[in-house]
Amino acid sequence: MAEFVTLEVSEGIGTIRLARPPMNALNRQVQQELRAAARAATVDSDVKAVIVYGGEKVFAAGADVKEMSEMEFGQMSDVIGDLQSDLAAVSEIPKPTVAAITGYALGGGLEVALSADRRIVGDNAKLGVPEILLGIIPGGGGTQRLARLIGPSKAKDLLFTGRFVDAEEALAIGLVDEVVAPDDVYEAARAWASQFTKGAGRALAAAKAAVDRGLDVDLGTGLAVERQLFTALFATRDRKVGMESFIENGPGKAQFTGE
Repeated sequence: MAEFVTLEVSEGIGTIRLARPPMNALNRQVQQELRAAARAATVDSDVKAVIVYGGEKVFAAGADVKEMSEMEFGQMSDVIGDLQSDLAAVSEIPKPTVAAITGYALGGGLEVALSADRRIVGDNAKLGVPEILLGIIPGGGGTQRLARLIGPSKAKDLLFTGRFVDAEEALAIGLVDEVVAPDDVYEAARAWASQFTKGAGRALAAAKAAVDRGLDVDLGTGLAVERQLFTALFATRDRKVGMESFIENGPGKAQFTGE
């Protein structure tokens, strides 16, 4: 049984809940439980979309600095690959994902949020990568995902200064996608995720893979990735159902099965 990270499934939506009071500090146990929850959400056919949520007060205020401070070079060399994989586990879920953020999302907490497809925050949110203030840099994917999301110049500003950005600035620079009242964060995330509970699951997974894999390669290779994923969908039942429904009833009325 997981102690700090759980997966709750309701009406086709899986909620990965971080719960390590008071600040959801991401120690090794939390990181490993996050990876296990992401894997469970991946293989559970009842889960069509996923929310990552830290609760009403805080998303995650970063890594467990006390635990990390006790590690020497050799120890960190042994675990850094696992650390990156654990914090990036949400990115590997082949379903739409959204981070629902209230309060702080800092350091490793922001790295987890960056692994989601979308970020919805409360207007009280504070986001940042303050690792530079500890004499280190983000090691869970932050330097790479942040630059890909908001561009290298803005990413370097946040990485170099370690400063926090509020919800308004985060929205302006493209770090988050939607700002709502703190009490409405989780329900806003559910509203977004609920769009996909009756969707064509294999096509959604293909769309996600096409974008994510395409960002890592040149345009020509990305187009080849798209061709492969597009063509493969013609082997699915949902493609047949979707096209037949469109011809007979118009768009948006197909009853997809996920096959």
